[in-house]
Amino acid sequence: MTEHIGTASRAGSVVLDLGDDIGALILDAPAELNGREIEISRTAGGTGARHAHSLVRERITAAGVSYAAVYVSVPAGDYTIWRDDDSPAGTVTVLGGQIAHFRWLAPSLCQRWATPS
Repeated sequence: MTEHIGTASRAGSVVLDLGDDIGALILDAPAELNGREIEISRTAGGTGARHAHSLVRERITAAGVSYAAVYVSVPAGDYTIWRDDDSPAGTVTVLGGQIAHFRWLAPSLCQRWATPS
């Protein structure tokens, strides 16, 4: 399924499916990631695990403009957020019935944490 990237998402345009063992994830992102798909996978599964993805979109709310990828129906567990096919950006725990949050740092901030080669 391909998501159309036309206009920004407005407040109330995303419906979350929360339940006993189902949570949601909101990944806050810098503006330069607008239009990029960010993948997540169960942490225990590693790089070979099945990945889910969501598109970073401009979100317009009463608080202003932000950029985020929203994962609406996520089974409870620990997840890796992938920067690319081989590099994790971090991990997050999703709890059933709750919304988890993860903040993707701007590339300029992430570079200072890179391991020297």
